[in-house]
Amino acid sequence: MLWLTVVYMPVAHWLWGGGWLARLGGMDFAGGAVVHITAGVTALVAAVMVGPRRGYGRVEMRPHNIPLSVCGGAFLWVGWCGFSAGWGVASMTTVTGAFVAIQVAAAAAALTWTAAETLQRDKPTVLGTVSGAVAGLVAVAPAAGYVGPLSAIVIGIGAGGACYMVVNFVKPILGYDDSLDVFGMHAVGGTWGMVAAGLFASTAVNPDGSDGLFYEYPYQFGVQLAAVMAVWAYTAVVTFLLVKALTAVMPARVDDDAELVGLDLAQHDERGCWV
Repeated sequence: MLWLTVVYMPVAHWLWGGGWLARLGGMDFAGGAVVHITAGVTALVAAVMVGPRRGYGRVEMRPHNIPLSVCGGAFLWVGWCGFSAGWGVASMTTVTGAFVAIQVAAAAAALTWTAAETLQRDKPTVLGTVSGAVAGLVAVAPAAGYVGPLSAIVIGIGAGGACYMVVNFVKPILGYDDSLDVFGMHAVGGTWGMVAAGLFASTAVNPDGSDGLFYEYPYQFGVQLAAVMAVWAYTAVVTFLLVKALTAVMPARVDDDAELVGLDLAQHDERGCWV
């Protein structure tokens, strides 16, 4: 609730509530900046401040349950159609276009991630394919109601490639421990989606939106960049202050014994299954 009050709600007002970014013309159809950039940047700042898990980078830490991960990805894909395409104030034409954009972007990103994984490791994984689909869903969220299907495919390809690079190359180099890749998937995907809206948006798709850079309106591209930088900066600073304040009154992590046996056992006395 604290994070929602001091991070999410101000950013939502800026873009959705008639705030300064909305007055400048910033577009975020379904939360690329409001939801995904804020969540991803928060995850990065918190992960760096709290520090990595014991043995991170030296001990194998496999995904907990692949079938459940696939089920979760499937639920997300279906749910995205509701909260991204089913925008309450959008016309049925816009909703239909957003629905199509969501499907093709997710599929394109899933295929891109799978292809990148195959090139790097000689074989794809189902977790990678699901991760790619989520990256595409994130990236298309801010642009879904403003772009056509071909632009959505490009957005999906960009999301699959960019998020794959950050998760598999940037994270190991920098060494931060983001176990769910919230930064690599959501902050990176949301950033690309916001920028892409400034590139590919077209009033031919949605008259209530705006044309982007590729439709001879560079101003929109500039506004989208400004929105991205403002949300990144605000979220990073406020999250840093929040974590500092919280760690002053409570521990930032569990003790070594609880971390070693796992929180399922230490806090719930339950054992998960490994697949």
